[in-house]
Amino acid sequence: MSYASWFDKHAQKHKKIVDKLLRNNLSEAEIIKYFEFENMVKNENDFCPLYAEGKKCHDMKELNCYLCACPYFRFDDEGVEEVEGKIKYSYCHIDAKDGKAGIYGDKIHHDCSNCIVPHTKKFISKKFSYEWKNIMKDCNLKGIIKTKK
Repeated sequence: MSYASWFDKHAQKHKKIVDKLLRNNLSEAEIIKYFEFENMVKNENDFCPLYAEGKKCHDMKELNCYLCACPYFRFDDEGVEEVEGKIKYSYCHIDAKDGKAGIYGDKIHHDCSNCIVPHTKKFISKKFSYEWKNIMKDCNLKGIIKTKK
């Protein structure tokens, strides 16, 4: 699955949940709280494939899944650049200290597995939008991610 395809599918799943919560008159803070890992595993099991196994994507006590991906992640499904004969497809825009390049044969993908930046309530509150695509609009360097105006 391409990055752009994943982002689009994830945005649809996210919107469905947020719309349901808005219909129930939840506040911004309540919506963020709803996306806590333990609650999502219990109530939105199909949101993430790791939920079925009760596994977290990051080893942290208070994992919040509202963003899932990071707004600092940048990608181009056709490649960002060539590095030492390999094609780089993604990177961290802020070069977060806990991220790293993952080399898979002749492909380089950014590995965010040690970075918890987008999974804290403080960060999510700072970047919050009811529309996930609005928060993530800069991720796709080709601009395939469409945002509502």
